[in-house]
Parts: sequence; structure tokens; C-alpha cells
Amino acid sequence: MQTQAQKDFQGMAVYESKTSTSEFKDRMAGNKEMTPDMMKMIEDRMKKMFEKTFILNFDKSASIYKEEEKLEAPGGQGGGGMRMMTSIMGGGGTFYKNVKDKSYTVDKEFMGKEFLVKDSLPKLDWKMDSETRVIGGYNCFKATAVRPVSKSDFRNFRPKREGDKKEEDKKEEPKAENKDKKTNFMDEFEVPKEITITAWYTPEIPVNQGPENYWGLPGLILEVNDGKTVILCSKIVMNAKEKVEIKAPTNGKAISQSDYDETVVKKMEEMREMNQGQGRGGMEFRIGH
Repeated sequence: MQTQAQKDFQGMAVYESKTSTSEFKDRMAGNKEMTPDMMKMIEDRMKKMFEKTFILNFDKSASIYKEEEKLEAPGGQGGGGMRMMTSIMGGGGTFYKNVKDKSYTVDKEFMGKEFLVKDSLPKLDWKMDSETRVIGGYNCFKATAVRPVSKSDFRNFRPKREGDKKEEDKKEEPKAENKDKKTNFMDEFEVPKEITITAWYTPEIPVNQGPENYWGLPGLILEVNDGKTVILCSKIVMNAKEKVEIKAPTNGKAISQSDYDETVVKKMEEMREMNQGQGRGGMEFRIGH
């Protein structure tokens, strides 16, 4: 039987998430049509998308992970385009994880539609390491895992350079009869099939939780690094007087993760086709429009 202390156990962790944008910046710098003012505007918008603060509220069996709410300045950079880019850059919505039944639910808005992505938590085969470090006063241990990359999470994508495309074209030469075939939206990017995750967790907070869909270690995960994105815990509050209700979101059309990924790719392909003929805009130059 659960004691009252176990029932009341709850914690809150603040995470700062930063994704490297160097490849996108290099690509933009090589575009002769880009003025310094345009570069500055896009860099500011990319900073908003790629540097975020999240709050994780957790108990023994479940958690909710949500971007910290910030007031938009009047005439700011909200709007549909910004919301859509936020969604595919790993933000937006409430990410609910239940580690008891190994499931997650996240509500996402994409192209003006509400989706409720419901699926099983990814099974991460963590390799434990004896290396330690201190994060925010907590002793942490290192663990690594390899996981596939989601097609709807663009943080690990990078635009292909012209040289890369030519190499791909060489590989496709035997299929010359397919020349008239439309190229896929995903062909514009280099997408790793899987990435190696390095996590730091603390057994001093013995919960099977972490940011986003990271879980499965014998302690709260305080840092995750996948090579491009670093999510680092900056603050922890344990057993605050005011409790937060930890429950799954309910709004939106229920959909599996793979179906949601396919929906995003299909819509992005449609947008790309609509934008073709307007010069080399490309997705990376239309951020926030």
C-alpha cells in the first residue's frame, strides 16, 4: 500500500534546450540573395525556435513536459508559420509520459490541425558507464543509447549541399528513365537513420523520467546530448507545496507516431511543390513566413 509520502512525491525540473544551427547558417550565407538584414531576421527567428526552456513535472510513474510559456511581444514572431516550425523543431504541446504502462501522449498543432500523438515509449537500450559528473549539485552517471530519428523532428536534419546532391545523382544514374519523376521533399536534407544519445542521470532522484521521450534510467535524466541538440537541467524543485496535475492531454485527432510523421512529411512536400517556381526559397529561407 502506498504511503501518503509516496502519493505526495512530486518534482519539477527546468531544462534549457539548444540545437546547433551552423549548417543552416552556412547554407544561408552562401545565398547571394540574402541581405544582412534578412540574415539577422532569420537568425533571430532560428534562435527562438532552437533555444527553448521546458518544464518537467513528474511523480513516481508519470510526467508532463511542456515549453515554458512566454508572452509574445506585440507584432512578434508568432503566427502560423512560426507555430508550425515550432512543432517540427521539437516544441509545442504537452508531452505526457507514463513509465508504468510505457506509453506517451503529446498534443501537437500542425498546419492548423490538432493532433494527439499516442504511442509506446521508445525502448532505449542504455549502456551504463562509470563516468560521473555533478550537475546542479546532483551526482550524475553517464549512459549512452542508439535510437532512430523521427521523420517529423527536424532538429537532426541538415540541408544537403550541392556537392552532396551531385553524389546522390551519380548513384541514381542507372535509373535515368525516372528523370521526370518528382523529387521527394526529404531528398533536400541529410537525415541520419539513427543517432547516439549521451545522457546523464542522478540516482539521488530515483524516478524513471527525463525530458521529451527519454526515460528508462535508474534516476532522473538531467542532461541529454544527441550531437546537435543539448537538453540541460538548470533547476530542480522537489515536493513543492503546490502540486501540479499530471495527466495526459486529450485534444486533437488521435494518431500514432509513424502516421503523424508521414502526415508531416506529406504536408511539407505539398508546401515545397507550391513554393517551387518562386526561386530557390527552400524551407530554410522561409522560416517564420
